[in-house]
Parts: sequence; structure tokens; C-alpha cells
Amino acid sequence: MRAPLLAVLATAAALAPVAGAEPMFLSRQYARCTTCHFSAAGGGLLTPYGRMLSRQELSTTGATESGEPQGREHEFLFGLFKDGLGEFSAGISLRPAHLRVEAGSFSTTRNFVMNADLMLAWRHGPWTVYGEFGRQPRGDDDKIDSFEHWLSYKTTGGFGVRAGRFLPAYGVRFADHTSFNRAALSFDNDDQVYALELSHASDRRLFQVSLGPGHAESLVDDQGRHAFTVTGRAQFDLTPRTVVVASGLYRAEADRLPSESALGAAVGFAPTPRVSLWGQGDVRFRDGAEGEAWVFATEAGFELHRGIWLKAMPQLRTQFGDFGAGTLRLGVGLQVLPRSHFNLILNYYHDRFRGQDASADTVLAQLHLYL
Repeated sequence: MRAPLLAVLATAAALAPVAGAEPMFLSRQYARCTTCHFSAAGGGLLTPYGRMLSRQELSTTGATESGEPQGREHEFLFGLFKDGLGEFSAGISLRPAHLRVEAGSFSTTRNFVMNADLMLAWRHGPWTVYGEFGRQPRGDDDKIDSFEHWLSYKTTGGFGVRAGRFLPAYGVRFADHTSFNRAALSFDNDDQVYALELSHASDRRLFQVSLGPGHAESLVDDQGRHAFTVTGRAQFDLTPRTVVVASGLYRAEADRLPSESALGAAVGFAPTPRVSLWGQGDVRFRDGAEGEAWVFATEAGFELHRGIWLKAMPQLRTQFGDFGAGTLRLGVGLQVLPRSHFNLILNYYHDRFRGQDASADTVLAQLHLYL
């Protein structure tokens, strides 16, 4: 029962701040995260255009017949600042949640605030300054801190440079930070790195490379996990609703961890404006391990009605050197986006631990308030 119990405890402890992107919106022909977000890797603060788009294109009742939003409901704090914020943008993200986990004789139920964050950005010409501030869960020692902050510069020719603390670009950033293509590859919400990122974007291609000393929290607290890290990501927009992504990762040996590398490929396809299909496969290599490990993560989204999405999320994670062992996850979810400032999320996961007669069931309900 040891492996299932550890997995359950990890799930129950995965209460890091959440601010994810939604790859399912490829069905609306939005292939790039920067269409709506300040961060090129997705997630975090929405741009003013992203706020407007979330009301007009994504919410159930926020759209207008003219195509132009009436009023200022979609703006920061419902348009409290009558003259706007000028070159500044701000957002507040609150996410109360209910978690229920069962694995054999073990069960736990928790009601908690998953995140309470303030996000700020200042954009002037080619320059962007970005920061997120909020509660960082650390067991019994939670504290208010900035878990993402960076400075970027982008030329009119599409070349960009970014430096600071952020999640490096790799694969598809599903909103669910516990998905195997995120958590299993150390791209969870508290896995930011300190790094320098170079990028080039054109109409149909995006290239990103980052390198730096590694895991940010380990550098701050001297946890022995930080190691020189390099990631690379290449995105090709074959059509407005078809995307192919190739990724690579290398982490050098740390004081407490061996060196590790990974290669991944992902495909996104939206055959209709109501259907979005994503799949990602990754192979991992670890120094000293006998053989490789694999990660497969998929997400299929279907819009039942405007702003009401049903999701299926089958995933597989194998152990190093043993393809028959690991975890098979079957997940389903319902996401409702009534208005631009809040949405409801209900997810159910069934994790089966391969090679063992054990499984775990998780229910996670969230109310996301984006002010």
C-alpha cells in the first residue's frame, strides 16, 4: 500500500497556487498563449485583450450581439478605476476548493483556499515587467511571496528575451498542474526556475530556449535540488486549429538528485469550434536508472453549450526501466464559465497503480474568481 498512499498524499498536498492556461481554446483558433496571457508559456495574468476575449468569446452569458462588450465588467475589479490603469495591468485570483481523496482504507477531505494571488504587469513598448504575489503553501510555514517575476523585451521582428523566475516553456501547459506531463516532469506550480529565455515568434512558428541555475525555491532555501537546467520548445501552427510541438529538457546533477533529460512531442487539433483534442508523449532518462520512463497525457474537450465544457483526461506514467509499472489515470471534468470573472471546475480522477491491486479516487471542486 506504500505507493498508493504516497500518491494520495502527494495529491492531497498539491495545493500550490493555480493559474493555468486552457489549451482547449484552440477550438477558437487561439494557438498562442500570448493571445490572452502576458507569459509566453501561458497561465497567469490576462492581458486587457484577453480579459475582453474571455467575456465575448468564452463566457456563457457575457457576449453581446454587436461583438463589442458593453460596460466594463471584464476589467480589473469590474472597472473600478474609471480611467483604467494605463500601461499597468492587474488581476486578483481566488480559488476556494473542496478535495476528497480515497485509497483503500485511507481517506481525507479538505476545504481550503487553493490560491489567493495578486498579479501585476507593466508594458511599455517592447518592455514588460511582470510579478505574481500570493500565499505559498509550505506545510505549516505558509508565507506571502512572489513565486513568479520577470522582465522581458521583444523586438518588432519577433525576437524576445526574458529573465527572472518563471516556468520554462515545455510541451503543453494544461491548467491542471497535477497532470502527468506537468507534475511528473517537474513543471508543477512551485517548480519555477531562475533562467534566461530567448525566443523568436513568427506567424506560424514559435521557438523558445531557456537556461539557468535551476529550481528557484531550492536556490532560495538551499534544498539541494537546484541544477543547471536547459529547456527548448518549438511550436508549429500548421493551421489555425492544428498545432505540433517538440520539446527537450536537460537538468544537470544536483546535490540531492541525479541528472535527468526528456524529449517530448505534442499535437493539438480542433476539428470543430466545439471540440479540442490534445496529446503529449514524453520519454525521460535519468542517470543511474535502468531504462527510460514514459509519460502520456491527453485532454479532449467538448463544449456542450457556450461556456460549458466536458473534458476527458486519460494519462499514463511508467516507472524507469519498467513499462508495465506506474500509474494509469482516468479523469473526467466539467468546466462552466458563466461570466468573465468566475468559473466552476469539477474534476474526478481514478488512479490505478499498475502491477498492484490498489487504486485511488480523487474529487476536486473549485470556484475560480478572477477579479
